[in-house]
Amino acid sequence: MNLNHLFTYQNFMNLLDILIVWYVIYELILLIKGTKAVQLAKGIGFIIVVRLIAGFLGMKTLTYLVDQVLSWAVVGVIIIFQPEIRRGLERLGRSPFLSGSSADNAVESSENFVKELDKAIQYMSKRRIGALITIQRHTGLEDYIETGIKLDADVTGELLINIFIPNTPLHDGAVIIRDGRIAVAAAYLPLSDSNTIPKKLGTRHRAAVGISEVTDAITIVVSEETGGVTITSNSRLMLELSRDEYLKFLRAQFVEPKKKQRRSWQAKLRSFWKWGAEK
Repeated sequence: MNLNHLFTYQNFMNLLDILIVWYVIYELILLIKGTKAVQLAKGIGFIIVVRLIAGFLGMKTLTYLVDQVLSWAVVGVIIIFQPEIRRGLERLGRSPFLSGSSADNAVESSENFVKELDKAIQYMSKRRIGALITIQRHTGLEDYIETGIKLDADVTGELLINIFIPNTPLHDGAVIIRDGRIAVAAAYLPLSDSNTIPKKLGTRHRAAVGISEVTDAITIVVSEETGGVTITSNSRLMLELSRDEYLKFLRAQFVEPKKKQRRSWQAKLRSFWKWGAEK
C-alpha cells in the first residue's frame, strides 16, 4: 500500500495549521480559567450552538438575528475580554524571543524571587507575624485580584514584611503575586469547607486551602500563633514546614523548571552547531 501521497508538503502544513489553532485555543482557555470571562465564554458558545441548530432546522428569522449578534462579536469580544487580552499580550511581550532575555536571566530571576520570599518568611516566622501570600501559576486569579488593593510592585522581602505588619491598612487579607510582581494586597480568598482541615487552624489556613481547591496557585501561610510555615497547592496542605523543606518545594516549583528550559535550549544549540559542523 503506497502512502507517499499522505506525506506531502500540503498535508504537513495542514497538520501544522491545526496544531497551531489547538495550541492557541488551549492557551486562551488557560488565560480565562478562574476568571469571570469563563461565564462570558460559555454564553458566546451557547449563541454559536443556537446559530448552528437554527441553521440546520431552517429557522430563518432566528438565524438572521443570531447572525447580526455574531457580526458584532469581534468588537464585543475585544471589549469584554480586554483584561485577558492585555494579560496575554504582556505575557507574549515577556517571552525570550521578543524581550531578548536569556534562559540564564530567567533562572537568576527565579532564584532571586525565592530568596526574597525566604527573607520575608524568616522575618515574620520568628516574630509570629501572620501572613498569607498567594502566587498565581497557570490559572488566572483576576476575580480575587479585583478584591484587593492594587500595588503592582517588585517582590522584595522588605515590602512583604511591611505589608503584613499588624494594625497597618494592608495586613488583613492576602498578597497575590502575578507574573513575578505583587499585584495586590488585602485581597479576599475563598474559604474552604473541607472537614479534613485541623480545627486548630484559623481563617488564613482555610483561605489558603480554599484557593488551592479552585486554582493551581501556591499559597504560603505564616501562622500568627506559632510562627509555623504552611504551604498549600492543589488542595494539599503542607503544615509546619522547616526552612529547608519550604525552600526545597519553592525551588522545585519556580527554579527547577527554568533550569530545565535552559538545559533544553543549550542542548538544542549544541545539536544545531554539531549539525552545522558536519555539513
